[in-house]
Amino acid sequence: MSTRARDRSGAVGGPLVRLGGLLTGSGQIAVAMMLMNVATYGFTMTAARIIGPVPYGAFFALMNLVMIVSVAMLGLQATAARRISADPAHVGQIEREILRVASRASLLLGGVLLLGAPLVNRLLDLDSLPTAMLAAAAAVPMTMTGAQMGILQGERRWRELATVYVLSGVPRLVIGLTLILWRPTEFMAFLGVTLGCYAPFLYGLAVLRHTRASGDTHERHGLLPIVKEAVLNSQALFAYFALTNIDMLVGRSVLDAHDSGLYAAGLIVSRAVMFLPQFVVVIAFPSMSTGRGAARALAGSLLVVGGLGGACVLVTALFPDLVLVFAGGQEYDEVSGLLWVFALLGTCMSLLQLLVYSVLARQGTLSMALVWVALGVVVALATTMVSTVGELLAVVLSVELALLAVLLPISFIKLRERANAQ
Repeated sequence: MSTRARDRSGAVGGPLVRLGGLLTGSGQIAVAMMLMNVATYGFTMTAARIIGPVPYGAFFALMNLVMIVSVAMLGLQATAARRISADPAHVGQIEREILRVASRASLLLGGVLLLGAPLVNRLLDLDSLPTAMLAAAAAVPMTMTGAQMGILQGERRWRELATVYVLSGVPRLVIGLTLILWRPTEFMAFLGVTLGCYAPFLYGLAVLRHTRASGDTHERHGLLPIVKEAVLNSQALFAYFALTNIDMLVGRSVLDAHDSGLYAAGLIVSRAVMFLPQFVVVIAFPSMSTGRGAARALAGSLLVVGGLGGACVLVTALFPDLVLVFAGGQEYDEVSGLLWVFALLGTCMSLLQLLVYSVLARQGTLSMALVWVALGVVVALATTMVSTVGELLAVVLSVELALLAVLLPISFIKLRERANAQ
């Protein structure tokens, strides 16, 4: 294994060197993800004002479709990061195979979306086949970018990874805003998103243009094992996304239009609290994949995420009127007393996300199944026991807290078992 690979994997250097690298990496990723989220949120909100309600509805529907498709991107990222972190001696082989899998997966997804464009056009009521076809054009670079990000994350190349995150948001804002100011339509809005997807992809091609020397190879890093793990990771992440988004869909059916709007306003707070510490997951995942020290990495990350979430809950409880300004304004005053509970839900979502990635790090199949069980419980309880905003919030929060209580000890036990076995 090269000296460079050992440095990135954290196997070389004293504690101060590793701590300094972690702090530097955390800062870079935190700032980059903040810029990405602000740019993405800024374009979404600006598009809503410029193109109007009807076109925005079509645009938002396509964005939700892309979010579903993005689980393949995240699955590939987790697979690459885990394998490189856990086995840096085979980094050359892993890099080549993960890019090969990603290229095939991206073309497959793009082809399926292209052939299914007429169906997407009808189901999402777009009334524009070219707009539906843009989903295919976005899926190809987006999926490839996932593999590139996983390689950079696994090798702890934080500066390059931070650049990818910035390029995932800022070009979308600049290009998209230019297009919708020219022609305020859903086609132009999503064309901006699609073109924006090529910026991080092209940068990834540039920084990874020189493949590593062959080095050691092993059949466990072959094409089929990587495909199997990527599929397994993608379905686990899909289950997490479904669990943390199903309440809004269920709310539309069990609550009246007014209460559904109140719940949606509260979820703005939940999403903000959930996204705030995402950089911790990105930084911690490679360490959670290495065996020894994985439990310590998880514990430290949980403390950081829990601390940030707790601070948000406290601020929301003390200053609900101030937080309400960012959650829709005085029109949603009825939900102001529950905003701190929505902040608590967002904290729970963040902690669950960290535990789900811990499950991916150790490839815990049973733990992955528990996320699907929790999803089923939320749907069952919400559709039979809920009629108010408070009741829906109580059901979702209770189930997620229960899942957190189950996954937490399992994760530490399994991580310690794996460390002792090495």
